[in-house]
Amino acid sequence: MIIDAKNLILGRLGTFVAKQALLGEEVKVVNCQDAVIVGTKKTVLAKYKQKQQMGVPKKGPFQPKTPDRFVKRTFRGMLPYKKTRGREAFERIKCFRTVPETLKKEKITTLDQFNVLKTTNINFLKIGDICKYLGGK
Repeated sequence: MIIDAKNLILGRLGTFVAKQALLGEEVKVVNCQDAVIVGTKKTVLAKYKQKQQMGVPKKGPFQPKTPDRFVKRTFRGMLPYKKTRGREAFERIKCFRTVPETLKKEKITTLDQFNVLKTTNINFLKIGDICKYLGGK
C-alpha cells in the first residue's frame, strides 16, 4: 500500500499506518514533508525544540531532522518496537520525502478522512517547516 501524506494529519495517519503494518501489510508513505501537525506555530515549534535540547549533544538522545525520518520516528512511537512483532512491523514501513521514480507508476492512495482541510482547526504546520526550524534540509 502506498499512501500520499500531503495535507494529512500526522498523528491520525500514524495510527492507520501502524495498524496496517502490525497486520502484516507493507506500507510506503510518500510526500512526508507535506504532512501536517495541528497546533499553533509557536506551541508546535516549542515542543520540538524542547525535545531537541534534551540530553547531551554528543551522547543524545538525537532527534531526526529530515522529514522522512521525522515521520518514521513518529510512527515508531505508535508501535511496540521493542518486541519482535513491533520491530517486524516497523521494518515494513517505508517513508519518502517526495514520490520516488520507482513508485510514480504505481497506484497511490490518499486518505481523505485524515485531511487537515476537513477539520475546523486552521492552525497547522507542515513537517518540512518543522524540520527546517530544527536544522534540517
